[in-house]
Amino acid sequence: MDRTWEENNLISIREHAYLYLKKLILEGEYQAGDRLVERELAAKLNISRTPIREALFRLETQGFVKTVPRKGVVISNISEDEVLEVFTILSSLEVLAVKLAAQRMDTSTQKELDLKIKELMELSEQDEENFNSEHIQMNRLINKASKSPKLYEILSGLIDFIHMAANMGYETPGRRKDSLKEHIDIMKALRDKDAEIAEYLMRIHIENSKKAYMAYINSVKKRDLLKFQQQNVYE
Repeated sequence: MDRTWEENNLISIREHAYLYLKKLILEGEYQAGDRLVERELAAKLNISRTPIREALFRLETQGFVKTVPRKGVVISNISEDEVLEVFTILSSLEVLAVKLAAQRMDTSTQKELDLKIKELMELSEQDEENFNSEHIQMNRLINKASKSPKLYEILSGLIDFIHMAANMGYETPGRRKDSLKEHIDIMKALRDKDAEIAEYLMRIHIENSKKAYMAYINSVKKRDLLKFQQQNVYE
């Protein structure tokens, strides 16, 4: 996907470069070990190398990329254990968020949820780009409804890992559609102030997301093993 931006606002360009590269990483456009070359990225986006360099530095501090001697900047391999740890954390924090959201529900938030539910029910499963954007918005809306600034801050810090794991899980046939329905059902429960049902549905959603992620990881392991075995046969 080629993009060009006018460099009339350096701060905006820096942020755009960072968000653009992070989006490509989280959505699987780049794989672990792939090189990110400043010159090539700058040419692709029609901007100078400085915003690219700063974006790569930010991504490195967050663990998404790393600098390898004689190779340069490459995509990091975020371990399976790291992602599973995030799922464990979510099983507590996101369940707490929906519990608080149901208990603290007000008319204004109910209207927001109704509007979002209507938008999601009209969203096509094939509309991948909008679905990915909506996934982040759904999580933020649910977490914001908890009216707990500190909890919202903690969960926002995990949003990138959630997005990445979800995109991997979407490789499982039907998972994208199921995830959409799960979010809609959770928001309906919140709108109706049913804390018990909301907590139950969130636990199910997290478990299903974890299973879909593991299915993706296992399929990759099988593919890599098969590739390794085929290479040995030809050797």
